[in-house]
Amino acid sequence: MSRADRYLKACRREEPDCTPVWFMRQAGRFLPEYRAIRAKVGFLELCKTPDLAAEVTIQPVERLGVDAAILFSDILVVCEAMGLPLELEDKGPHFPQPLRSHADVDRLRVPDPEEGLGFVLEAVRTTKKRLAGTVPLIGFCGAPWTLAAYMIEGKTSRSFEKAKAALLGDESLAFALLGKISDALTAYLQAQLDAGADALQIFDSWAGALAPYDYARIGAPYISRVLRGLRRQGQPVTVFGVETGELLGLLAGTSADMVGVDWRVALTDARARVGTGVALQGNLDPASLLLPAPVLEERVRLVLADARGAGRGHVFNLGHGILPATPPGNAQLVVDLVHRETVRK
Repeated sequence: MSRADRYLKACRREEPDCTPVWFMRQAGRFLPEYRAIRAKVGFLELCKTPDLAAEVTIQPVERLGVDAAILFSDILVVCEAMGLPLELEDKGPHFPQPLRSHADVDRLRVPDPEEGLGFVLEAVRTTKKRLAGTVPLIGFCGAPWTLAAYMIEGKTSRSFEKAKAALLGDESLAFALLGKISDALTAYLQAQLDAGADALQIFDSWAGALAPYDYARIGAPYISRVLRGLRRQGQPVTVFGVETGELLGLLAGTSADMVGVDWRVALTDARARVGTGVALQGNLDPASLLLPAPVLEERVRLVLADARGAGRGHVFNLGHGILPATPPGNAQLVVDLVHRETVRK
């Protein structure tokens, strides 16, 4: 079996030699080799050190045999490059000067990716060289609504009331901010493709905070705007959001090649909502990887059976990021089981 193209084939709804598998947040806290690096280097410093970012990106590829690498970075580095100072606290990311007015939005810039985000692009180039074609490299960004929500709230929120009040209550502010973020993301993702990324994923982490009507106005259209602006040479794009069961049709309508599905929606139900024109990614509950091996195996098989009922085009993944307490051996079990159970002879 070859890992070089099975992920890309599945994204395009072609038939790979077996179902590809990777894990969101696979380059991170559940791996002891990652924790060893983080014991010496801060998170943002790690993101901004290309050699180390490349090393962390490749760790799960070498340890687990996953079928794709996803670049180690953070969605909020774009906001920092746009001119909003970013700090990291024990409770998560923090913008000490959140957006509050049209004037604040006017001060934001659309950065030249090679200047404001050059460390990411160098990490892409370094990682591609080290992977040497073994697996594809996925570049990524946060979606416009999710980044705007962070920039207005200043931090993670349960309700995003400030962001909703600002963007739903002032259409001109929403248009200005989301448009400027979209332009920055278009340039950023294009630069990742130009640096060698084989595929892209757009994370709309807080999409589920919006009602479908609102997401149709300030969420999905701006993802579409980003995708329309890209000059792709066949590189597939996945869109993913949390608690997006009622939004899956809107995500599929962005012109993405694949839609990520969290564990709250069966893949067969997701297929009915998105149609046959896109591939599906997902959707094992991340907590399953904390269970005893026999129970974990049963749950993996249930996802695979559901995927078979959903038709061609499936990438096995979690319904959200891998949990820090996950035993690496359980992640290895999932990779091996998916490959073994789906191999095409």
